[in-house]
Amino acid sequence: MENRGNIKRELSDLAIFGGSPAFPEELYVGRPNIGNRQRLLERINEMLDRKWFTNQGPFVQELEQRIADLVGVEHCVATCNGTVALEIAIRAGGLTGEVILPSMTFISTAHALQWQQITPVFCDIDPVTHNIDPKRVEELITPKTTGILGVHLWGRPCEIESLTEIANRHGLKLLFDAAHALGCSHNGRMIGGFGLAEVFSFHAAKFFNAFEGGAIVTNDGELALRARMMKNIGFLNRDRVLYVGTNGKMTEASAAMGLTSLESIEQFVAINYRNYRGYRKALEGAPGARLLAHTESEKSNYQYIVLEIDEAAAEVHRDKLLKVLQAENIMAQRYFYPGCHNAEPYRLSRPQASAALAETERLVDRVLLLPTGSAIGVDDINLICQIIRFVIEHGAQVTMMLEAGSVPGPQRRVSDDARV
Repeated sequence: MENRGNIKRELSDLAIFGGSPAFPEELYVGRPNIGNRQRLLERINEMLDRKWFTNQGPFVQELEQRIADLVGVEHCVATCNGTVALEIAIRAGGLTGEVILPSMTFISTAHALQWQQITPVFCDIDPVTHNIDPKRVEELITPKTTGILGVHLWGRPCEIESLTEIANRHGLKLLFDAAHALGCSHNGRMIGGFGLAEVFSFHAAKFFNAFEGGAIVTNDGELALRARMMKNIGFLNRDRVLYVGTNGKMTEASAAMGLTSLESIEQFVAINYRNYRGYRKALEGAPGARLLAHTESEKSNYQYIVLEIDEAAAEVHRDKLLKVLQAENIMAQRYFYPGCHNAEPYRLSRPQASAALAETERLVDRVLLLPTGSAIGVDDINLICQIIRFVIEHGAQVTMMLEAGSVPGPQRRVSDDARV
């Protein structure tokens, strides 16, 4: 049952102003999902009995086949993490020179290029979808451009057809960072089979995890073969090296966790969907708070609850709301602040980049991700949203008090209509 004792009725009830935190323990954007613990331990014991811990063991082989089947592709190459998977896919795909990508992404997307002395060229986004804007991509193509790296942000697909048409017309390679998008679809087709290759992350914070891991998925057999060699130090077989490679192999322990996660993936998605619907209902009509919607006719993992805070309408800035929430042990986060173009080494090497990234600059100042996943319940969501609505209802006063560093006395109670 919901703990109504933690409802915020007066400004002095807010923890940042001296009240008790709404939650005794911190709630995170993504606590790791575990699945069937007993089945995981059984697999770990199988691994120990076999004494085959790495080097393309049976669990890795099984996970690769099951991921390929899930997304409907011919090849899956499992790796130690998503960043290494992206680096290998970029190299196996033959990208060089300049590659166009959004700045609104995790910094490793850009680093995977820069690490290989490929210049990331940052493109602005569509303000509605938060994904790379194809209309802006064409403006950035130069004789040095060899590829486009789209990002399916929040698991919502890019404008794949438009990007494909642009890539084909200009003779460019098209890759997708699908770190957020396992289990999502576009026009009824699973993410994973688009472009030259797509890359998944199985990091612990993802709804599907392998402790740590990643994968390259593709229908290009030659690219898959190159990627397999590159993740194994360049070895074709025991004695023959064909490529400069790295050690990007997934361990059997990670694959055991991945297989266990796969067995519970529908349950994880159902929990995420329940949470998403709960947030939508509880925040409906809140001034200045836009919850990013998913297309429910498509498959989605619903693993991110993305809120945009419009300071003008809410009368409180996203960062001030964030401080209030974190004081309540609601560990919301800014993603992907401040944008890759404002992080090093890109900020110093391209100081004028922000002028061409107006929508990205606007969005990184507004986005707030809220706790979800199997560690969060419906009552938790209702209380989180009650606090958000309460802060927005008193936005101007909260802003003034935070800027003044003051602690209020008793304030008027929140109206019944504003409670969740």
